[in-house]
Formats: sequence, C-alpha cells, structure tokens
Amino acid sequence: MSTDGITLHRGLSGVYFDRTETTFIDGKEGKLLYRGYNIHDLAGVSTFEETSCLLMHGELPTQAQLDDFDATLKANREIPSEVVNIIRAVQNDHPMSVLRTAVSALSAFDPEAADNSSEATLRKGIRLTAQVPTIVMAHHNIRNDRAPVPPSKTLSHAANFLYMMEGEEPTVETAALMDTDFVLHADHGSNASAFTA
Repeated sequence: MSTDGITLHRGLSGVYFDRTETTFIDGKEGKLLYRGYNIHDLAGVSTFEETSCLLMHGELPTQAQLDDFDATLKANREIPSEVVNIIRAVQNDHPMSVLRTAVSALSAFDPEAADNSSEATLRKGIRLTAQVPTIVMAHHNIRNDRAPVPPSKTLSHAANFLYMMEGEEPTVETAALMDTDFVLHADHGSNASAFTA
C-alpha cells in the first residue's frame, strides 16, 4: 500500500474538518459570531430564547415567533418520572454521564422518534433545549438528597434553571446574569475536546 501524497497533520493544524454557518470563532482576534452577529451585540441585550431562535432558524425572530418559541420551551420542560428514576439510579456517576443517559432515555418517550425529517429534528432539538435544564437540576437536587423541583411554566429559560436549583425564584439581576451566560455558551462551533491531540 502506497502512502505517496498523504500529509499527516498533527493536532489538526492546517486541517479544515468542519464548516458551519452557525458560529464563527477567531480566538486570536477575540471574535465570536452567531449567524453573523457579534457576541458583544447579543450578550446582555438578547435573551437565550432569542439567541436560540437565531441559531436554529438563521435569523432573529419577530416578536410573534419569539413568543411562540418561548411558549414551546415552557410547554416542554417536564421530563417523565421514568427518566427521573433513571437519574436517581445513576446519581453518583459523572454529571455528563448522567446527562447523556437521561437524554438517551428521553428518546423512549419522544412522540416523533421515528420521524427523521428536518422539521421533526428541529422540534426534537427545541424539546431537548427545554428538557436539558430539568435533567441537570434534577440530578443536582437528587445528588444533594433533595427532591427535584418541577420546572416553572412561566419563568424565562435562565430564571427557570435557577428556580429549579433551590425552588425559589431568582432576583431579576441573577436571572439576567444567567441569561447572559446562556447566550455566551449557546454555541461554539465544534466540540474542541473531540479533536485534542
């Protein structure tokens, strides 16, 4: 077998392995763009819900689209009791392992499990966006010997996350800080840990 013409690039230096229209990162220049919008223009002004719409749909939503998206998130926050029981069973595992296991278990309850169309995949992503904070906070409470706090049907995504931590509504300032954190971490291109040398 000939290896002529093969160039080995260690650590992916000089190798393009992914292209995305979603996120652009230039660490040297300190740039992070979501769908062409500078993160500095989004953080502190845009909400996680609005930023999620931007990332998922390619453009900032109208107020009606944002209201619909927000209502969909709020309506899909709960997780089945069977998934909570699985979280209890694996509560001492690493949090990422618990999250992976719980998300996998959710697929058994997915009403669109057999539908792999683009539209159904987007709806699944929205449901997961709503349910992942519930999983994370259920695990947090269970491993701290507390009952999981059911998600709020009225609070924002960020405020609900904090609410499920202790069962108390966060202050406006604390919720705003969490919202900014969620916007900053909404996407970052590709999973860097998958490509470490």
